[in-house]
Amino acid sequence: MLGAMAALGALTTDMYLPSLPEVVVDLAAGEASVQFTITATLLGGAVGQLLIGPLSDRFGRRAPVLVGVSVHVVASLLCLWAPSVAPLIALRIIQGIGNASAAVVAVAVIRDRLIGAEASAMLSRLMLVIGVAPLLAPTIGGMIASVWHWRAVFAALALYGAVLIVIVWKFLPESLPADKRIRSNRAVVGSYRVLLKDPQFIALALLPGLAMAALFAYVSGSPFVIRDGFGLSEQEFAILFALNGLGLVLGAQVNAALVRRFAPVRIIRLALPVSVATAVVLLVMAATGVGGLVGLCVPLWLMLAINSLIPPNASALALTRHGERAGAAAALIGCCQSGVAGLVAPVVGLLGADATGMAVVIVGAMLTALAVLALGTPAYRRGGWVI
Repeated sequence: MLGAMAALGALTTDMYLPSLPEVVVDLAAGEASVQFTITATLLGGAVGQLLIGPLSDRFGRRAPVLVGVSVHVVASLLCLWAPSVAPLIALRIIQGIGNASAAVVAVAVIRDRLIGAEASAMLSRLMLVIGVAPLLAPTIGGMIASVWHWRAVFAALALYGAVLIVIVWKFLPESLPADKRIRSNRAVVGSYRVLLKDPQFIALALLPGLAMAALFAYVSGSPFVIRDGFGLSEQEFAILFALNGLGLVLGAQVNAALVRRFAPVRIIRLALPVSVATAVVLLVMAATGVGGLVGLCVPLWLMLAINSLIPPNASALALTRHGERAGAAAALIGCCQSGVAGLVAPVVGLLGADATGMAVVIVGAMLTALAVLALGTPAYRRGGWVI
């Protein structure tokens, strides 16, 4: 159930991906502006999580997710009639705000029940479900668009949200009892002040966002880099996208096993340099064109698989520091995740929507993540974390 909640945002993005070239033609818009419809959902999610996280600490977990997913359903239905790219972008922002409730509550519920390595393992399972979305969503979205129209994808997203509302209403228990909630509105507002005064928390909260920035540089650029650049059909692109999604799934599975033997910080400080190395190889292959599509996809697959180890471990470590305000902490992590990824993803289009531009953005995101880990935490210092 939590996986279905957390996957809502990924499905909203990935079911729509194969149709981006058609949207460019249908709405007479530029590639960068159509790519911004992906970014809009992420930015809406960032704002929505900041609003919903503290409210879930104040009023419990169930009510915010029910209201938020209802907003997603309404926005999805309105996307069916968007006449141009500008209102579509606005509605995608509203979709993101609604999606945020499901994502932040899913993470907060895990923190309500688990901490440390156990939380990291459960978050990896959550990432596993999120990783399955790229395996299925583009194929389903491509089939819907080819049979009906790209707008029909939004009808499917509205239906998914409606079913999710019923499931949450009937089966999600309240994991935050009334006696453990933040009792005043002033304390709710003050939660972010407490979190922002913890530089180590901020560093850990940024890491999932930078990892997601690399992922979404691929997500937003792949329809143009892979589909248009190599002449793939919608279904061929969906299959290749699914294979790359398999890397995310395998990485999450490996991480769930690793955290039972190694501390989350040890996994991160090894995974990040390896991810940087694979990103650099990707850039070299993209710039030289060596190996064609295969030469591009092999380092990309490895980077995505290794990168999937970073968000669950960084999130678990950050949440462990502030369990008493798990909603606000999960919201700030999610805001960084959506916001950083949303701001970085359009850069691919600005750089020309080609393989080199995509690889440059990925390398930049991973190098920044490595610097944040090294400078913002004791991970690489003598006598650093031993947990």
